[in-house]
Amino acid sequence: MHLLTFLPLLLPILLPLTTTAAAAAAAEVTTEYTVTNECTRKTTRGDKIDVHYSGTLQSDGSKFDSSYDRGTPLSFVVGQGQVIKGWDEGLLDMCIGDKRVLTIPPEFGYGSRAMGPIPAGSTLVFETELMGIKGVTKDEL
Repeated sequence: MHLLTFLPLLLPILLPLTTTAAAAAAAEVTTEYTVTNECTRKTTRGDKIDVHYSGTLQSDGSKFDSSYDRGTPLSFVVGQGQVIKGWDEGLLDMCIGDKRVLTIPPEFGYGSRAMGPIPAGSTLVFETELMGIKGVTKDEL
């Protein structure tokens, strides 16, 4: 049999996949640099970092989480999948003390699943501050 015979049957299955792939390719994390510092050592994949953050929903501005409120930054290894993809990408190349606002589309956040107070399909906005990189001291310029 020819592929053309099956094409009408496959089209409804394949078309949503290509649309989803195109949407994911078009989505990206946007970064606003609010405080930048000069340093000799920036964050790279595999670094254990400490980050203070406040997370809000882009849709209505409601806060869903904040390490500032707890008084303790979040520690994790960046670029290893321990956090959402938007953080793994958006927190690279930072100096200690840098602050960024990351706007993270669902494709780089929690996608189509709800997570606690975060509805499915949400775009997330994080105000972030790099507090430390394990084994690295802040440059005194």
